[in-house]
Amino acid sequence: MTLSIYNTLTRRVEPFTPIEPHHVRMYVCGMTIYDYCHVGHARMMLVFDVVQRWLKVLGYRVTYVRNITDIDDKIIRRAIERGITIRELTEEMARAMHEDIAALGIEPPTHEPRATQYVPQMLEMIRKLEDKGLAYRASNGDVNFAVRRFPGYGKLSGKSLDQLRAGERVAVGEGKEDPLDFVLWKAAKPTEPDEAKWESPFGRGRPGWHIECSAMSCALLGEHFDIHGGGMDLQFPHHENEIAQSEGATGKPFVNVWMHNGFLNVDNEKMSKSLGNFFTIRDVLKRYDGQTLRFAMLRTHYRSPFNYSDTSLEDARHGLTRLYTALDTVPPAEGVGIDWQEPHAARLRAAMNDDFNTPEAIAVLFDLASEVNKTRSPQTAGLLKVLAGTLGLLQGAPREFLQGGSGVDEAYIQSRIEARSQAKREKNYAEADRIRDELAAQGIVLKDTPTGTTWVKA
Repeated sequence: MTLSIYNTLTRRVEPFTPIEPHHVRMYVCGMTIYDYCHVGHARMMLVFDVVQRWLKVLGYRVTYVRNITDIDDKIIRRAIERGITIRELTEEMARAMHEDIAALGIEPPTHEPRATQYVPQMLEMIRKLEDKGLAYRASNGDVNFAVRRFPGYGKLSGKSLDQLRAGERVAVGEGKEDPLDFVLWKAAKPTEPDEAKWESPFGRGRPGWHIECSAMSCALLGEHFDIHGGGMDLQFPHHENEIAQSEGATGKPFVNVWMHNGFLNVDNEKMSKSLGNFFTIRDVLKRYDGQTLRFAMLRTHYRSPFNYSDTSLEDARHGLTRLYTALDTVPPAEGVGIDWQEPHAARLRAAMNDDFNTPEAIAVLFDLASEVNKTRSPQTAGLLKVLAGTLGLLQGAPREFLQGGSGVDEAYIQSRIEARSQAKREKNYAEADRIRDELAAQGIVLKDTPTGTTWVKA
């Protein structure tokens, strides 16, 4: 079975064939680093982390580019508010982002370009668009893309220009010929700091947001590449605009496959600061470990909305506990490879090749854990671990996960276990039960085994 992917551009699941045999080139719109990453950002980066992992499992060489936007209106405003330079703000937020996503087991991309490093490439693309009559200089000093001069506009969103035009209004002083036109180069404003301004043939200014991704992706992956990804919210206008300016400048098809992950909701409502249900990754990691958040998100298909709630994370924690308990009970054999003809492995491969169906893949892991518990086979436990590893799961020490986040001093727990053992030796079963209940009330579950008593976090 070959890999098939839902292509937003064609609106169907299609067999995937890379442009260059055995090499996949993928670009994903990354973070605008003016604040800490929230759980919606976590979902997007996690989705495409799994995509690039699975492509490698299939034997592809993957060149994965995930950009950082480090110049933007929000960044400028936030730096001014805090009384620091743009560079100081973006360096601080980039460090925080890397710390947060590392806790989720998200691997670094092949390249992580920053927009400010690619301004010359952006200017060259804008020049080409102007030469071809697709860009014009506005009265306010901006350079805009003329949407109606690009015949294919709307093919990603599936909307006609008239549909997109409905309800639009031209902002006063914006200098656009048409409300749908978008800015490629923003003229410098006197109130903006000098570090937000570049010299250009169009006057001092800075790039618009949309042109950044086109320039960076073409520079690092070529003018025609395999996969472009991002959140569903970027489908229009950002990705639509990327297609227009990239294909307008190069005259070539831009991307073969467009992938978009579903929205994130919190308790079935859209996450927003105004509703008081806004959570950064750092907020979540204060209560749950990164692997639990990863597992929770992978239990929902990437194209479906993910509903974040305490219930979903508690359920994920319990599910991971079941899987790690199997590996704790039966230590995995070392060096186990994947025989893709083995029934569990074949099912997982079929699931992942079917548009990255992680919920079905995780169901396979639970079935395999049940097999481990029944057979007590180290080889089967090894297969469970290595198959889970294709999703970035179950790679930690089982005991560390099972005892993690207990909130109780480990030495204290061990002393209570010893006191309970002593009570049992003295046949004081009421006291032994009292100690067990005391620990259970603190979220510590004791497990009696032939080799002694262990504990896990409930």
